[in-house]
Amino acid sequence: MSKTTEIEPEEAEKARQLAADAERVIVKAGTNSLTDDESNLDDGKLDKLVDDIADLLERDKDVILVSSGSIGAGVGRIGYTGETVEESQALSTVGQSHLMRRYTESFERYDQKVAQLLLTQHDLENPERFTNLRNTIETLLEWDVVPIINENDAVATEEIQIGDNDMLSSSVAIGIDVDLLVTLTDVGGVYTGNPKEDPEAERIDAVGRNYDKVQAIIDESSSSQFGGIQTKVQGARDASEHGIPAIIARSTEDDILEKIAAAKPVGTVFVPINGVIDD
Repeated sequence: MSKTTEIEPEEAEKARQLAADAERVIVKAGTNSLTDDESNLDDGKLDKLVDDIADLLERDKDVILVSSGSIGAGVGRIGYTGETVEESQALSTVGQSHLMRRYTESFERYDQKVAQLLLTQHDLENPERFTNLRNTIETLLEWDVVPIINENDAVATEEIQIGDNDMLSSSVAIGIDVDLLVTLTDVGGVYTGNPKEDPEAERIDAVGRNYDKVQAIIDESSSSQFGGIQTKVQGARDASEHGIPAIIARSTEDDILEKIAAAKPVGTVFVPINGVIDD
């Protein structure tokens, strides 16, 4: 079931078509999209993500992957749960190498090379460092290499505490002029309530002029168990304000990225705008 609140269907369809026509895409995958209930890196989920990205690559699109999961992979790797920031940082160093090894193996099924970039907020805020980052990404894409970005959790304590890969993906999307931001999560988009607790919750098809009302719903229905939807919505909103369509969708849906590339109505699309939305 899908609900469009105060967004004309034609407006949502136009945004989805812009998303389908995107030539450069950032795909952000969260920890729950990559790990099982015991925090082990889930090979099936990771391979499925790579399969979905391959669908975009086959359409001659540039793809940049922003991947969470290093801390979760570390927990599953050594069987120890990080209870402090310092322990989480250490776990990330264990998990990151395992995560990249699995990405390398999975992408090799398509004869596709990948590269690792570990970033902090300072890398995004410092103009010289960001210019260097942008140049590196541009070169990798010219070489047909998929950049895989993650926070440098070993040194970035603030990001660990707030789970900021959603905002990192949005900042990179804006900074390197991508055409689409896709955030994959364990729920099917943005809902009128918490779908994990409310069976009557409906998926909101599109967000634009209704942003304030949607934000109020998120604030009321969200909890710490709700997959960090607040930062996902904020990241999508930031991208849309810079003219970039953004979609929040379920990572486990079959051929999810191919469906987006075909302009099918999956997930929640954020209508690209410039400036502040007037209610």
